[in-house]
Amino acid sequence: MRVAVLEDDKAFADTMQDWLIEAGYEVDCFNNGLAFLRQFNHQQYDLCVFDWSLPDMEGPDVMTSIKLRSAQVPPIIFVTGNDNEADVVRVIESGADDYMIKPPSRQVFLARIQAILRRTSQQAVVDPVYTFDTLTVDTKSRVVTLENNDIKLTDKEFDLIAYFLKNIGVLLSRTHLMQVVWGTSGEVETRKVDVHVSHVRTKLKLTPEFGWKMTSIYQQGYRLERNVH
Repeated sequence: MRVAVLEDDKAFADTMQDWLIEAGYEVDCFNNGLAFLRQFNHQQYDLCVFDWSLPDMEGPDVMTSIKLRSAQVPPIIFVTGNDNEADVVRVIESGADDYMIKPPSRQVFLARIQAILRRTSQQAVVDPVYTFDTLTVDTKSRVVTLENNDIKLTDKEFDLIAYFLKNIGVLLSRTHLMQVVWGTSGEVETRKVDVHVSHVRTKLKLTPEFGWKMTSIYQQGYRLERNVH
């Protein structure tokens, strides 16, 4: 089995790598989110171990990005110094399979990983279907219907609307969207976000007359809201 470790503390990353290799796993280590996302496109992993705070992204955003990119997402465990209860709840509700506070013991670390792999191997993956009046977005089949008609979206347009629907009412910056949806930090490319948002707004009728409000906030980003009266 192959495990991806996303951890920018080299000493701790080396420790986890040693534990995993001794337990019979193959391991790839990454010290930033974008490096991991680039590799994730080409390598299949059986488990991911994520830190929360990274030099370029937060671990929960990396998790969200891979969930947008693939229908077959490996189980994800967070090993982090962030022990804020609200953050723990949020990341578990967002799809993480487990959460450990640094530093775990070797025995607990490996036992929790083995338990997750046993549990997830027996579980069917449930992909959400978002339905709002006549708009339906099926994230498993990646099919969007509006007023009973299939709407043709590019892969990035689909990822973008799926992320907006998961974060209704949340202000999402262009840089954040570039990281999560495109897997890049290039601020000069944020114009891509504007173009794709425009296409999605038009194709899916995300306008007040159809019950939506897509707000562009200058130098900040976008917020998608339901506009139901």
